[in-house]
Amino acid sequence: MELGQLSEQARMDALPRDWQYYTIGQTLTLTNGLAFRPSEWKTHGTPIIRIQNLNDDNSPYNYYDGPISEKYRIRAGDILFAWSGTTGTSFGARIWTGPNAVLNQHIFKVTPDKTKVTPYYSFLVLQNVQKEIERQAHGFKSSFVHVKKSDLVKVCLPIPPIPEQESIGKALSEVDQLIANLERLTEKKQAIKQGLTQRLLTGKTRLPGFVDEWREVKLRDEGTTYGGLVGKDKNDFGAGSASFVTFMEVMASARLLGHRLERVRVRPGERQNQVQRGDVLFNGSSETPEEVAFASVVEFNPSPSTYLNSFCFGYRLKDTRRIDPTFLAYFFRSSNGRELVASLAQGATRYNIAKTKLLEVQPILPPVDEQRAIVEVLRDAESELAALNVRLTRVRAVKTGMMQQLLTGRTRLPVREGAA
Repeated sequence: MELGQLSEQARMDALPRDWQYYTIGQTLTLTNGLAFRPSEWKTHGTPIIRIQNLNDDNSPYNYYDGPISEKYRIRAGDILFAWSGTTGTSFGARIWTGPNAVLNQHIFKVTPDKTKVTPYYSFLVLQNVQKEIERQAHGFKSSFVHVKKSDLVKVCLPIPPIPEQESIGKALSEVDQLIANLERLTEKKQAIKQGLTQRLLTGKTRLPGFVDEWREVKLRDEGTTYGGLVGKDKNDFGAGSASFVTFMEVMASARLLGHRLERVRVRPGERQNQVQRGDVLFNGSSETPEEVAFASVVEFNPSPSTYLNSFCFGYRLKDTRRIDPTFLAYFFRSSNGRELVASLAQGATRYNIAKTKLLEVQPILPPVDEQRAIVEVLRDAESELAALNVRLTRVRAVKTGMMQQLLTGRTRLPVREGAA
């Protein structure tokens, strides 16, 4: 990744008179981690921070039981910069919150020169640099980023006086705290919803007023299946006036709202199966048997020229007096539903399920009025989660806007009197 453009842009931006430009090399010491060999990984000792430990707090550690130089030791509050990784996940800056550890290669330990820059302000400016690097990488349609230290140290940073850095840091840390609180609340609500979903869809928890026995239902008796688009080549996609439901949208959620339809050319006289509201769509293949036949119900009103991608198939109920289609989609994403279809998947490197095999499935379902009541509870839980995610997105956007203004000097914050 060439970073000269970042330096040139920084030079062009006008700064307040009391701000200065410094390069990363002039303000931050970047120490690359150690290149541990697999033979040095142990089951006890000092935890080794690897890329997966930056992505996932629950990822297990490897350990090192040998002597460690102080410059490679990491403690809570230290700034790290993963210089090789995937945008949006592993690449870039973060503040370490885990245990005392030792750093693996592909990650820099960032040590600021505190006469020029505070630790938290260092983290903020590195986040800005990270976003610009990712933006440039996105232009090359690459999600994996690798930046050389020799390029990174040349990047220019606009640096205000220390008291103003502290004011900026305080303002943005408050936004960070709000983001962290919303993320924790969202994770908690998601966990509650997942537990509630499993209990309701397996009958372990019954809603008040429902006591009737759950009964076995034969899908073959209740509906029919149809296939996706046929006879298409790459030139037909992205063109034409028709639309189709994508594989990824079927996989994404139990409720398909039609927000990500794509274009396809369907010529007059072609015999293609139209998607209708209430259809339950399934992916017919996957890399693992556990991911075959994820269900998604059509909860929007498709136009007559809306079709299904060729990697999926549809199931259409003859009527909804015994089965609610949305409940059926939720059911096939529950543990009970996954067990039923995973055993029917066939393959070696890629697993498939035939439409005829799905019709053999005989799930045990509650009466339809209980199905509909369960659906309403789950919809309410999803709406609450969606509202939290919207709020989280907005707060993140606010932080981005604040950083653009505060870290360039376009907007100034008051500095407390007597600050030196």
